[in-house]
Amino acid sequence: SGDIEGNMKKAQEICGRLFRQNVIPVAPYLVALRVLDDKIIEERELGIEANRVCFERQSVDELWLFGDRISDGMRGEILLAHKMGIPIRPKTEATAKAYAALVQELGSSLIR
Repeated sequence: SGDIEGNMKKAQEICGRLFRQNVIPVAPYLVALRVLDDKIIEERELGIEANRVCFERQSVDELWLFGDRISDGMRGEILLAHKMGIPIRPKTEATAKAYAALVQELGSSLIR
């Protein structure tokens, strides 16, 4: 939760940039925010579940981290990616620092 509109706008901008670089982003978050109410816990969990399913179906080959911090939702995705052997790639200085701190907190086995 948090700044839903701002987060959606940032995610759309990032996805647009990636498409123009011939990278196909997988971002169920954007669809979920259009059709579900993030303020209703059951609907928020449906959106989180959609992300998990994308990981399990191997629709995601790397987890890229953008933004100025690692949110609780991102942390969950990081742990899931690690569990599934999906490489984790911080793409901003802030997420690189936050990811390094998370690795420090949870152990060096998170490094990919």
